Amino acid sequence: MSNTKKGAIFFDRDGTLSEEVGYINHISRFKLSQYTYEALSLVNKSDYLAVVTTNQSGIARGYFPEELLEKVHQKMNEQLKKKNVYLDGIYYCPHHEFGEIEKFRIKCNCRKPEPGMILKAAKELNIYLSKSFVVGDKYTDVELGYNAGAKSIMVMTGYGIGEYTYQQHTWKVFPHHIAENALEAVKIILK
Repeated sequence: MSNTKKGAIFFDRDGTLSEEVGYINHISRFKLSQYTYEALSLVNKSDYLAVVTTNQSGIARGYFPEELLEKVHQKMNEQLKKKNVYLDGIYYCPHHEFGEIEKFRIKCNCRKPEPGMILKAAKELNIYLSKSFVVGDKYTDVELGYNAGAKSIMVMTGYGIGEYTYQQHTWKVFPHHIAENALEAVKIILK
């Protein structure tokens, strides 16, 4: 590990890097967005790390096993590798305080908007959070950015446009930027 701290772009997965289809309870339901490859290519060529942070409460709820999530992430990494792009890390929260699966039925510090996943990534990957961004399609991603000391960009893919249009009047904090998709978000960050 390098002693030099870097900034990172923490991407939400579903609705941001991949198509939003609800719970991915079968590997065939996972599909990367058309913007993902170019977005990650730009990040890989920059001084930023590309990291996924994703809530996966479907594990706690009993909708799918943790092994399926691992297969989905393996598929994602293989698809990215074919286009010569990569992620520097993938972090997920399998918990939900009202989950059906006892092992994962906890109130944790890693479920977004809590910053546990980002704090773990920052420690493991030597990331400087004040130089980092959270990019996602939900208000919880915006809150996550603030809770972790990073900036946030909300994308209008996935749930983004609906949450931004109909729920922003309830928000306590706002994204630093709004972007049409993950590629536009990366271009904003790299300007």
